[in-house]
Amino acid sequence: MDTLTQAALGAAVGGTVLGHRLGRKAILLGAALGTLPDLDVFIDYGDAVANVTEHRGFSHSLFVLTGLGTLLAGLARRFAAARDISLGRWWAYFMLCLVTHPLLDALTTYGTQLWWPLDVRPSAWPVVFIIDPLYTLPLLAGIGIALIGGNGWRGPAWGLSLSCAYLLFAMLAKGVVEHRLAPVLAERGLEEAPRLVQPTPFNTLLWRATVIDGDRHHEALVGLLDGDTPPIVETFHRGAEFESAALAFEKGRRLDWFAGPFIRYELREWEGREALIATDLRLGFPGFYAFGYALAAREGEAWRPLEVTELVASDSRADLATLGRLGGRMLDAQPPLCTSRFVAERWVANVPGAC
Repeated sequence: MDTLTQAALGAAVGGTVLGHRLGRKAILLGAALGTLPDLDVFIDYGDAVANVTEHRGFSHSLFVLTGLGTLLAGLARRFAAARDISLGRWWAYFMLCLVTHPLLDALTTYGTQLWWPLDVRPSAWPVVFIIDPLYTLPLLAGIGIALIGGNGWRGPAWGLSLSCAYLLFAMLAKGVVEHRLAPVLAERGLEEAPRLVQPTPFNTLLWRATVIDGDRHHEALVGLLDGDTPPIVETFHRGAEFESAALAFEKGRRLDWFAGPFIRYELREWEGREALIATDLRLGFPGFYAFGYALAAREGEAWRPLEVTELVASDSRADLATLGRLGGRMLDAQPPLCTSRFVAERWVANVPGAC
């Protein structure tokens, strides 16, 4: 999630646990602890793939944060002026302020390495977009009340309760969306195909489904307010003919570990040479993908891996006005909003008549 949200979450947790005893200090320190794991963004690994795949790594590990929280609790119990606060209460304070950060991040699409240093894929159970005002505003309101009043835990506790209720609503909404999507996928024989269902930007009313089907991927928008209108499924090329070439390289395998199989591959002219480009289909929106990577350059019939992979802008034929139609699509399935309008034509494999 964004920095403001993580700071607000840490502040609300801190105020709830120790606001009655420390007042504003519990809130302000909680905000600092809530943003601490994201300081890893300042680490430059010197490579685009490494920078993206190492983010939310060791600094978001439940093992690391448990150790850090325990250490801070011991130091606070030993040196803090508030001698009446028990070690257990300090431990709960530091632990909850720290670990709620990666746990919230794990509810977004990016993926969080909760179990670092174990070699397992990042955890991702996407039910909220990385910026969602309806999650953040209750937290800000609760801590605002506490900061103005100077003490108390009720404001942060109420804000935290409302934000948790919103997450519960998002989980239920995702269940409804997957239920509506299931018969549509079954008709196409895609019941067992890898799929990702995630909210569209800034809301939990409209959801995006991405389904991998060999050399192709399917996209559908499903809204909670769609009524009986069935989802429109569009099909796009994925460039899987270049997948084996990408997986022959260490950085390609690392990217597959991070985002596979939701990756599109292509051969594109880049900086005066033919380059193998991999695009993460999960992050962003069709036509507005956030991360593409130059992995290798073609030399004759062979591929040479780049010593340093680089970020590459996604090709798109969309504009912000078109993307702004998502707001209307949240509330009504008509007229249809088709993602093929955003994506470069060469990627479009099949567009239903409704589009």
